[in-house]
Amino acid sequence: MERNLMKGNEALAEAAIRAGCKCFFGYPITPQTELSAYMAKRMEKSGGVFLQAESEIAAINMVLGAAATGVRTMTSSSSPGISLKSEGISYIAGSDLPCVIINVQRGGPGLGGIQPSQADYWQATKALGHGDFHLLVYAPASVQEMINMLTKAFDMADEYRMPAMILADGLLGQMMEPVTFPEIKANIVEKPWATNGHQFKREHNIVNSLYLQPEDLQKTVKDRFAKYEDLKQNHSEAELYKTDDADIVVVAYGATARVAKSAVNSAREAGIKAGLIRPMTLWPFPEKHMIEGTKSASNVLVVEMSMGQMVDDVKLALECSKPVHFFGRTGGIIPKPTEIHDEILKIGGAK
Repeated sequence: MERNLMKGNEALAEAAIRAGCKCFFGYPITPQTELSAYMAKRMEKSGGVFLQAESEIAAINMVLGAAATGVRTMTSSSSPGISLKSEGISYIAGSDLPCVIINVQRGGPGLGGIQPSQADYWQATKALGHGDFHLLVYAPASVQEMINMLTKAFDMADEYRMPAMILADGLLGQMMEPVTFPEIKANIVEKPWATNGHQFKREHNIVNSLYLQPEDLQKTVKDRFAKYEDLKQNHSEAELYKTDDADIVVVAYGATARVAKSAVNSAREAGIKAGLIRPMTLWPFPEKHMIEGTKSASNVLVVEMSMGQMVDDVKLALECSKPVHFFGRTGGIIPKPTEIHDEILKIGGAK
């Protein structure tokens, strides 16, 4: 299988096209602009539509309209741009429409900086818009994994009729790695709900998120949460690395997990039984994997490029049964393997 050296942002765009994305609507913002630029070159040639909207708000509402017709549609942005899209994302979720949203995170809050960050964890998993709803949130740790997860995100969004997000960061978006594009077997499902013309063969379909009767809205939300429960039970994912006998387990996702894995290896060389849990889905959070991976652990260390946004989810998954420590860098600073190594030794005690 042919390998190509590609930048993360461009690999995401190519993977989306191969997964059957037919409409892309976006607005440029660093550090994901290359994704939009790649789509501008390739979408028309692949039989799709690229449109640079006048704003992030316009772009997400175009996604809503395209998704309502049943085609695979996508948008991408970086942290402040995702904030602007949040109302539209809530409307998409309230309309039970599938789409994929890319967030190549940068430092914040506000305009912050253009360097890598993981400070949008809360936004993605807890509060990406008003109302009772969730997104599927995938956390890749390599350029190849961004490709693999994007196809899955489209498939799962279609199957469960909900938005899915790839939560990357500026490091993954800008780095270049050798990748392969396996033959895509996209799971294209029938969409009898789509507003794509009835041709006098069925009743009109209406896509709507407005329910004036509270009982109707409550039923709709409860039905939606039944789907979410199925996702929790069957579709959470994580990588467990050297956790079988680990006394201290590091929990990290995305680009930070790559750094943390190096620290775990060096800690092992120093006589500390360290392991790593890497959540691959941030929602649903991999609670079962967290319990399994910390069976022998006496301490857990969460490492993030933020001020500790994943810490509470780790504590909840473990029901506060073990001490959970935190080490983080923020503002666009990437933690060093030596820093995490030192933190592991501080908690675990050098042997």
